[in-house]
Amino acid sequence: METVTGYVTGINGNLANVSFEGAVHKNEVGYILVDGKRLKGEVIRINNGVASMQIYEMSNGIKVGDPVEFTGELMSVELGPGLLTQVFDGLQNPLPDLAEQCGFFLERGVYLDPIPDREWEFTPSVKIGDAVEAGDIIGSVPEGLFTHEIMVPFTLKGHDWKVKSIKEKGSYHVRATICVIENGNGEEKNLSMVISQPIKQAVKCYDERLRPDEPLVTQIRCIDSFLPVAKGGTFCVPGPFGAGKTVLQHMEAKNGEADIVIVAACGERAGEVVEILKEFPELEDPKTGRSLMERTIIICNTSSMPVAAREASCYTAVTLAEYYRQMGLDVLLLADSTSRWAQAMREMSGRLEEIPGEEAFPAYLESTIASFYERAGKVRLKNGKVGSVTIGGTVSPAGGNFEEPVTQATLKVVGAFHGLSRERSDARKYPAIHPMDSWSKYTGVVDMGRIEEARAILTRGNEINQMMKVVGEEGTSAEDYIIYQKGELLDAVYLQQNSFDPIDAACPPERQRQEFDKLYEALMASYDLEDKNEIRSFFNQLRQEFLDWHGTVFETPEYHEQAKKIEEFYKSKAVE
Repeated sequence: METVTGYVTGINGNLANVSFEGAVHKNEVGYILVDGKRLKGEVIRINNGVASMQIYEMSNGIKVGDPVEFTGELMSVELGPGLLTQVFDGLQNPLPDLAEQCGFFLERGVYLDPIPDREWEFTPSVKIGDAVEAGDIIGSVPEGLFTHEIMVPFTLKGHDWKVKSIKEKGSYHVRATICVIENGNGEEKNLSMVISQPIKQAVKCYDERLRPDEPLVTQIRCIDSFLPVAKGGTFCVPGPFGAGKTVLQHMEAKNGEADIVIVAACGERAGEVVEILKEFPELEDPKTGRSLMERTIIICNTSSMPVAAREASCYTAVTLAEYYRQMGLDVLLLADSTSRWAQAMREMSGRLEEIPGEEAFPAYLESTIASFYERAGKVRLKNGKVGSVTIGGTVSPAGGNFEEPVTQATLKVVGAFHGLSRERSDARKYPAIHPMDSWSKYTGVVDMGRIEEARAILTRGNEINQMMKVVGEEGTSAEDYIIYQKGELLDAVYLQQNSFDPIDAACPPERQRQEFDKLYEALMASYDLEDKNEIRSFFNQLRQEFLDWHGTVFETPEYHEQAKKIEEFYKSKAVE
């Protein structure tokens, strides 16, 4: 195929206009040649022989007349064994290798191979003459905790491909040809363990898309019981700065029932990204007792990096997630923060001189955010396995204002909303998820009918609290004061969780059910209490008994003894 070339006709920040002759596609990758370096860019618009390219590097020094080479390939990532444990930038450059080559200050125009250069122990799963199509498994290699399946490229067209040759079981280089396939026209393709996949094309090599009806257990009571997330579902975590979004993601990554965790730090402040890079390798995986990094991939794109790369990092992360989903694994993708991605879109839209929408965001903001979250899902693969991609994105609205466009566009497409509250984080109530403002469309691990009854008590308790701020405690009836105290009890002993306590930090579903049932009985009981001091003292004592219960090891004699103690205590004041 003839290489299409062109030259720069205009430059505005990281947006270059390129004049060309020939055929150029939208989302095609091109390189601008500057000072002996090749700067990577992506075509985002074509108009009358001029391609608008967003440059994924610092654009200093680019001038009119600089030559441009188009590759004919779409913006893609490489998929294969060796991705786990790695830290990439938005363009899938391995950052440790990049740092080793360039030092503290990364150079532009340096692109490294994301797949480790090594051999793997390959076991074939097809034989000569077998019919194959896009996404079919041709073999496997062991990778850490998992069996990494080697697949036919997802972009393969046609259904008449057959295996012409396949390597026997043995050790082969990751880029060596392990299989040759041919179609009815005699066309051949050499397949290695590495495949290339365009990042803006969703992988659809499955039989059926399933309803996300199975809870993704995070072992966080507030989420699993009141605001559940489903495997293959979507959720967003908006909140003001410092309310605990990143810490909450750490807990979800550590204790979530997912096989693979992918963290996309999209336009985050460098300090927060450093925090992620330091803390994740130190987090102990409860499943294995080893480092959580063994089943984690981190995509880093800080706010100090070129703005256009933020978009690439989100799409890179979701493409990696789809790849592991095709192996029948459950993948949790945490994007932090989609607000920075939206800001990058706004910046690019301004440079393209597009008509602005609300708050100068582009008019297509909603559809772009929707198309990203729509790549989540639970699917039944062609071999009968079930895999899922669950996407959780944080949003950083200025001043904690949830009415701004990015939060609202996200709320329209996600299945659960975990809104963090400045008020709760200031009161040291963690996780700082506001239980009444937040919602979920999924089913949790506890009976949802009882949950709604408990939520009604919480709502009524909050209303009484607001009233008490006006009329004072003395202006409140004993009956209302008891409801207020019940709401406070529910908040303190169930919605809050002590992440510093090794037992309370993670609460498995069965324990959640037992604890909630006990709490539900206490909430539904009527009490013979009239004096407010007596009411306060009773509920303070009950709260402490529950907190002591949280600190006991599950299903031990101490655990059952404390449960019995709680029951005896609240029944001592309860009336039939």
